[in-house]
Amino acid sequence: MSIPKEPRQLMINLMYLVLTALLALNVSAEVMNAFFDLDKSLTTSNKLTKQGVDATKKGIQPLLEKKPLLQGPLNQGIDDVNAAVGDFVSYIEDVKDELFDASGDRNGQHDAGDYIGGDMNNKPKGKKNKDVTTRLLVEGDSQKGTDPQGPVIESKVGELRDKLIEIYSNTIRNEDVMTEGKLTPEEVKERIDGIVSSLPLQIETEEEIKKKSKDGKTKSWSEYKFKQMPLAAVLPALTKLQTDARNSEATIVNKLAELVGGREIKLNKFFPVINAKKGYVIKGEKFEATVQIGAYSSEFGENSSISVNGKSVTLKDGIGEYSETATSTGKRKLKLTSNVTNPITGENYPATSEFEYEVGVRSATVSADKMNVFYIGVDNPVSVTVAGVSSNDVKANCTGCNLRGSGGKYTVTATKPGDATINVSGGGLPNTPFNFRVKRIPDPIARLSKSSGGKMGTGEFKAQGGVGAFLDNFDFDAKCNIQGYNLTYVAKRQDPVESVNPGPRYNDKSARLVRNAKPGDIYYFDNVKARCPGDKAGRPINSMVFRIK
Repeated sequence: MSIPKEPRQLMINLMYLVLTALLALNVSAEVMNAFFDLDKSLTTSNKLTKQGVDATKKGIQPLLEKKPLLQGPLNQGIDDVNAAVGDFVSYIEDVKDELFDASGDRNGQHDAGDYIGGDMNNKPKGKKNKDVTTRLLVEGDSQKGTDPQGPVIESKVGELRDKLIEIYSNTIRNEDVMTEGKLTPEEVKERIDGIVSSLPLQIETEEEIKKKSKDGKTKSWSEYKFKQMPLAAVLPALTKLQTDARNSEATIVNKLAELVGGREIKLNKFFPVINAKKGYVIKGEKFEATVQIGAYSSEFGENSSISVNGKSVTLKDGIGEYSETATSTGKRKLKLTSNVTNPITGENYPATSEFEYEVGVRSATVSADKMNVFYIGVDNPVSVTVAGVSSNDVKANCTGCNLRGSGGKYTVTATKPGDATINVSGGGLPNTPFNFRVKRIPDPIARLSKSSGGKMGTGEFKAQGGVGAFLDNFDFDAKCNIQGYNLTYVAKRQDPVESVNPGPRYNDKSARLVRNAKPGDIYYFDNVKARCPGDKAGRPINSMVFRIK
């Protein structure tokens, strides 16, 4: 680039360069301030986390006094976790102080602690210094013969993580802790696996670092984190390690506190519950009830109880059975009282409710499902119910008929007309008779096709193969058969010709007479007999007369 000869243009170019430099300085200052703000936030978060851990330990002490088996192991485990994390946090703080001194804040002028809370107006003198961080953390100081601190930090992070898992594992594997905490070996393993997967304190792998690196090259952890990074950027990175340590500390202390009073009880049994407003409903009334899902935890064990009108009920998995004998009629109220004790905190949760039922006198009902009589030769379905008694406890028998069935559903068969009596008892009901009439199946109707007589066309008449018997408007599954009839054929101006026909279908002679049908001819069906189920012999039914048109 050529240098302008005119002084005015030269001055403009110089001013532009100065302005560009000033803009760069402003951006750099904003970035630096952002790093310090981040470090401030992380430091404040660490303080709050540490306070929460201390509060958790203090809060469980009253509960531990009631459980001496847990008191020693859990307090020792929490103390060991606190000590391990405290040593690591102090070590990282020493590294920060060393970086401050090397960057220009020497002789105790300032240290990292002065910047906690952002009270200092002056940031470290070497806040942009990259050589100090690279030399102390990545490469080491060859002149002083000191090794880099980055690999040491990486090693201490892994050691702390392993130590925290070991402390937690040894604590919950303690025989007293397993006994008092009601932990099975399977639950212990599950809890340890959960801690291993949830601890935030960990180091990125080489593969993870390679994916995150802009150049895609393989780097060591300390090189990736600290090489050529300004002091202002390294400080929050180191504080982040302290944050991960404090969060890991809180995770383990909270998990240990669960064993004595901080854990939730798992509801592992569910069942439907129905609560009726009243236990007696008249036909036509609405049955109203609330339905819900009942939940129970096996951890309650003997810590839950229910009583009905002061009488204790034995529970199994939260469910009990209660019974009482009704000694008088009328309404009866039951007052239920329950009490559940939290097995962890010892806190009680009492509750009460009321249920009402009505006591009445036994009554029975026997109803014929199809008609109010029994018919001979068919199955007559019958329902038998006794109010307030299970159908399995009801007993029934029949005089004048045969009765078979169970569970409130029966079938009656009869063989002769007259009267039949069904006797019902059971469930406190004395023998109670119910009387019925026994009848034969009604007479069927003889028909050709759909007609019982009158005019019929030649083609339709000749198409019939015989006479049928039909039970119209009869609800039972029954079929009557034609036993026989006399067929008389009267043609115009000719003598009558008769055929005696056994059975429903036409015999040869009857068939010939039918085939001769012409308009104006008359056919008589007389002496028609049919036999229905239960009949010992055929019964006469209707005669038919057809005029051919």
